[in-house]
Amino acid sequence: MRDTTSDGELLRAIAADRDRRAFEELYRRYAPWLTARLRGRCADAAMVDDVVQETFLAVWRGAARYRAEGHSADAAGWLWRIGARRLVDALRGDGARGRLRQALARLRHREEVSAEERVLAGVEHGDLAGALTRLSPELRAVLQATVVDGLSTREAAVLLGIPPGTVKTRAMRARRQLREALA
Repeated sequence: MRDTTSDGELLRAIAADRDRRAFEELYRRYAPWLTARLRGRCADAAMVDDVVQETFLAVWRGAARYRAEGHSADAAGWLWRIGARRLVDALRGDGARGRLRQALARLRHREEVSAEERVLAGVEHGDLAGALTRLSPELRAVLQATVVDGLSTREAAVLLGIPPGTVKTRAMRARRQLREALA
């Protein structure tokens, strides 16, 4: 039988009392979900497992920030933001450039060039980086949240403190400006 305690109550118990049972329940609820989402972004199962553990360690050490940040009921979005950032940090480690070069090498041996391959080639040669730096900070922040971190529009809106409609509009503008810059 599943515990009926709300996610917010669990997080408050973890923050206020270091309640191990509350932490274990939160882990049972969200670790499989977080693992599945992160594996969609990274094929290295060991790295994903490490990131999930680091995410929950961060919750144990700093759950009070959840309450202080004012996230009333979106524990999943909060956990995803922590996990996504930890995954990005792990991928930026020493091996990330090597993995990108290997992926590009594999892509170059195929006859058909996809849009993803063109973007990866742009990253390798700096075209995309230059185009991204020319975007306004507001547009870059939306791309970071929705593309790099993989957040939904609603999650990005919470993270950035703007309405979901504004996230969608800024994402459209950013994509249009990038297309023009990379054309």
